[in-house]
Amino acid sequence: MKILIINGPNLNLLGKREPEIYGSVTFEAYFESLKEKFPEIDLHYYQSNIEGNLIDKIHEVGFSFDAILLNAGGYTHTSVALSDAIASVKTPVLEVHISNIYKREEFRHKSIITKECIGMISGLGLIGYELGIEYFIKTQKS
Repeated sequence: MKILIINGPNLNLLGKREPEIYGSVTFEAYFESLKEKFPEIDLHYYQSNIEGNLIDKIHEVGFSFDAILLNAGGYTHTSVALSDAIASVKTPVLEVHISNIYKREEFRHKSIITKECIGMISGLGLIGYELGIEYFIKTQKS
């Protein structure tokens, strides 16, 4: 099984940015632990602060990978283009948020991409990515 984790804007600052919300672990360190926990999964990781790069990556893998875990960051609430990219590909996309978007500012309560995703994990910290991988493992076996 081939899974890509895509993180959007500002998520390159995990471990430094607002640790009270996002924790003190870098995503790169966390990703290494995911690869150790799921050695049977061909895990890939991509991060960009640029909307078009995120769209290009979804187009690139959206017909060949088994799953995408997407934390679109701030683009979650603003990007019709990202939503369209998700709708354009065959690979299922699961929306992931480290923080609980419904406990934050009002503008973060609306996700433009949710409609095109198979589901959403929000507010469980970095473990949300792990749960997403487990979901794809379990649903592929069914």
